[in-house]
Amino acid sequence: MAAIDSLLGLLPKPVRSLLLKHRELLKFGVVGTVCFVLTNVVNYTLKLTVLHENPVTALILAVLVATVVSYVLSREWSFRTRGGRERQHEAALFFVISGISVGLNSLPLAVSRYLLELRTPYVGVVTQEIADFVSGMILGTLIAMIFRWWAFKKWVFPQEGARPRLVRTPISEPGEPDERAA
Repeated sequence: MAAIDSLLGLLPKPVRSLLLKHRELLKFGVVGTVCFVLTNVVNYTLKLTVLHENPVTALILAVLVATVVSYVLSREWSFRTRGGRERQHEAALFFVISGISVGLNSLPLAVSRYLLELRTPYVGVVTQEIADFVSGMILGTLIAMIFRWWAFKKWVFPQEGARPRLVRTPISEPGEPDERAA
């Protein structure tokens, strides 16, 4: 992560301190952004091809794919130093919470499509697609993200410092004392 360290070195000290203080939240946000893009790609691929009559199903499948990616990235990067549970228990809790999040993510789209009837033939295709994007991809994702952040820290990765962060030390040149041995 030398590139990130170099980038952080360019920032003013107060900004750098703020970013380092909220490192876990920022990493969670990056994972969320990656999974948001993945969700959109999978959702629209399915919605515009094989599931064009089932937009809620397309969104649920897209969120499920992104959830698997999210678990790996969350465990190994965002919440790298957190733990406190056996891996199987941690994974089970992650997927239960993510399952609840799928429902939270899909709820605004279902309300938009089926309760408010923002779908063809009641509205035009453009209006339908904008309503789908705003309700499913923006509002649904925001609701699910807030719930996940809270639930992951509370139940999935509850213990701070359970897996110490590895600190890189420079490798000494031949003939110099090894700083890692101290």
